[in-house]
Amino acid sequence: MVNSKRSLLVLFSVIIIDLIGFGIVVPILPYYAKSLDTSPATLGFLLAVYPAFQFIFSPIWGRLSDRIGRKPVMLATILGSAGALTLLGVSDSLLGLFAGRILGGIFGANISVATAYVADVTREEERTRWMGMVGACYGIGFVLGPAIGGLLAPSLDGSWPASAVFGATLSAYIEPFGYGIPMLLAAVLAAINFIFASWALAEPERHADREPSAGRLEVLRNPTIRRFCILNLIFSLAVTQLETIFAYFMIDRFRFDAMHVAFILVGMAILMGGVQGGAMRSLAARFGERKLALTGFAIMSVSLLAVPFMPTVGWVLLPLALSSIGRGIGQPPILSMVSMTAAPSERGSVMGTFQSSASLARVLGPTAAGALYALYQGGPFVLAAVLMFVACLLAIRLPKARKSESG
Repeated sequence: MVNSKRSLLVLFSVIIIDLIGFGIVVPILPYYAKSLDTSPATLGFLLAVYPAFQFIFSPIWGRLSDRIGRKPVMLATILGSAGALTLLGVSDSLLGLFAGRILGGIFGANISVATAYVADVTREEERTRWMGMVGACYGIGFVLGPAIGGLLAPSLDGSWPASAVFGATLSAYIEPFGYGIPMLLAAVLAAINFIFASWALAEPERHADREPSAGRLEVLRNPTIRRFCILNLIFSLAVTQLETIFAYFMIDRFRFDAMHVAFILVGMAILMGGVQGGAMRSLAARFGERKLALTGFAIMSVSLLAVPFMPTVGWVLLPLALSSIGRGIGQPPILSMVSMTAAPSERGSVMGTFQSSASLARVLGPTAAGALYALYQGGPFVLAAVLMFVACLLAIRLPKARKSESG
């Protein structure tokens, strides 16, 4: 494949910038919502509308990219994300936050296109390695994004740490935006990303005589793909329990503000990205995809169960670190295996359907996490552990994938 490695490097840089913008929002939104006197249950709905529209649009963008190409769809979604983040940043009401999240979900459903792009330009024997690099891009984005967001967010006492960086004059103009400042920075990054991708991102080679790609229901008639989608749904339901309630848990248990929560997320992302970017090639070559998935899911199940029973912050960090390592080991093999089941002409549609199962989990998961947390602080973590145990049982029945060659 012509210039496939160069194309991948450009794509990965686009994903990283995209995920930095997303990562900036993650630790800030609960505090943004709380500043508007939003309850945990309403926060669950606010978090859920984003993946609800991702669920609808992931297969649509994937199928459209099968027809007109990966690059134009990536560009359209990046530009749309810039607009959604701008709206989120200037909102001063709950209605505005919901509108920004809905638009963000529509245009943030482009990971299916990105993973289809990776599958287009890589050989099967190296697929797990490069899907691991997609995960590493997520890790980098979630290192830099939450760090930037945490530094730019107001503290719980009303002070603004970033004033020391920007100076008193500039701070007077931008401090009134409060929690919207990180969102506006994310919008600027998305706009820069659009310009960069327009210039540098190449379209993968088109396959001759493409037939119209399958829709979601047609894709799910394939029992192997359906099994992968169910597994991804359960895995993502477990992950959303932690993502949704972690900030509230740290506020209520340890009085942590946005910056401190952000840096814990940074540490978790570093561990996950290190595994996916540095070790995945050798691990896949030695053990194969199914064993990696089983191992990663088992680690996540045990570690997530332990989180609410830890007495201090230091002890909480241990199971959080283990869960990040488990996710780093377990997620890329599933991405790789499902991409290998798709014909080139319908790869975007298959990956879109697969990703939409994760989006559906992010619709249901936050609502469940908020309701469980209201009943029992450790409830979401216990549910996550049970779900990951179920994922282990399902992973045992996955088809054996060949061990990746290291060439």
